[in-house]
Amino acid sequence: MLLEPIEAAQALNVDEKTVIRWIRKDKLPAESLNGDYRINPVDLLEWATERGIKVSPALYKMHDADNRPLPTLAQALESGGIHCSVAGSDKETVLRTVVDQLDLPPELDPDFILQVLLAREAMGTTAVGDGIAIPHVRNPILLQLPVPKVSLSYLAEPVDFGALDGKPVQILFTLITPTIRMHLHLLSNLAYCLRDPRLRRILGQECNPDAIISAIREIERDIGKGSS
Repeated sequence: MLLEPIEAAQALNVDEKTVIRWIRKDKLPAESLNGDYRINPVDLLEWATERGIKVSPALYKMHDADNRPLPTLAQALESGGIHCSVAGSDKETVLRTVVDQLDLPPELDPDFILQVLLAREAMGTTAVGDGIAIPHVRNPILLQLPVPKVSLSYLAEPVDFGALDGKPVQILFTLITPTIRMHLHLLSNLAYCLRDPRLRRILGQECNPDAIISAIREIERDIGKGSS
């Protein structure tokens, strides 16, 4: 499931030397195997999202034989739910509440989900700036979730997620998915939607689940049409 630098370069529409430079100087996560770099596609998309770098949709088609239909972000969000005034004063308590609200199947241990989310946070912030964070599991296939879920949580009070812009987090989009392909697809759609002023405007207002879902549906219909 790991990408070679040339594959990462194709996904980011740059040359291979640029990817190598980003690994060595700009903290693009990569493993060194016998002197050759290999990159987790989830790490690649997350790193690019934090820096506003557009990623080719072909990324989530690499190295994944799963042929199930890909859900829209709106569908995954309806499954995960939109939650207002989520309590918690630190990462762990907030994420524990988020996991409790996910309506997980009984075979999935909520404590395990929490621990893998916290393990990902320990690797580096999932905050993407402007008070928004995207907690997720680094290796989705660990979960064996029947359907993907994205939950949106408005926090009752801002929480420090160590964001690069220094702003505390007030909004969490939490991704829980069964495959890397679905994870990359939903994260890519979320990154696209978060760049759209229609969603940004609604997120800056009071928690309004119906308006948020409606805006995301509208924006997703624009994907692939050349809209920005």
